[in-house]
Amino acid sequence: MEQLRDPDTGCPWDREQTNESILPYTLEEAYEVADAIEHGTTNDLKEELGDLLFQIIFYTQIASERNEFTFDDVADSIAEKMIFRHPHVFGDVKVNNADDVYAVWDTQKDKEQNKSMSNKGALEGVTRALPALLRAQKLQKKAARVGFEWNGSNDAFLKVQEEIVEFKEAINDTEKEEEFGDLLFALVNFGRMEGLNAEEALRKANNKFVKRFEGMEKKHSNLKNLTLEQMLEAWNEQKQPHT
Repeated sequence: MEQLRDPDTGCPWDREQTNESILPYTLEEAYEVADAIEHGTTNDLKEELGDLLFQIIFYTQIASERNEFTFDDVADSIAEKMIFRHPHVFGDVKVNNADDVYAVWDTQKDKEQNKSMSNKGALEGVTRALPALLRAQKLQKKAARVGFEWNGSNDAFLKVQEEIVEFKEAINDTEKEEEFGDLLFALVNFGRMEGLNAEEALRKANNKFVKRFEGMEKKHSNLKNLTLEQMLEAWNEQKQPHT
């Protein structure tokens, strides 16, 4: 990476890059890692992890040139954080199960935030660049830590039903968009309280839709020649377990 960024002998494209310019590639590589885990081979995952690691090295090289931090600093930082957040491994805290671990993790994170964000609000630290569903879930989790939480998932589901009614009552596009956003937010909250990850659930639903739709296309050479009723029948066939 140092050679690629060398002012005299390096690659002109690599020399011109900034944190901002390579950000889209970093996001793309992260999604390709996820795709390799779900649909690829071990070699695919190895390759995609290397591509993602290269992005991290790229950022640290830029920072190193500015005398800000190095790759070693990044590695040391995450090592210190993991040691601090796992006192049940590196300290004398005792845990009995995964639920205990979650409680310890949240406690340690709260200690970190109290040190670095003592004058900031409860929602600080949730990255704006996150996918919307994931960001909603993290915002709700942060709010719940200070007590802004339904008494149970049944109450959260009632809120979903309330938002559906409000969406149906919206009278223009602006109101529909706002109420639809509120409905999605309420659904994420209900799912969170049921122990579900909205981003993961929707991603799996997308993959399921693609698989079933492609199955329809394989069975019918041209879907445009089918009526909606025929397509729905073909869709239901794809929902049945295949032997």
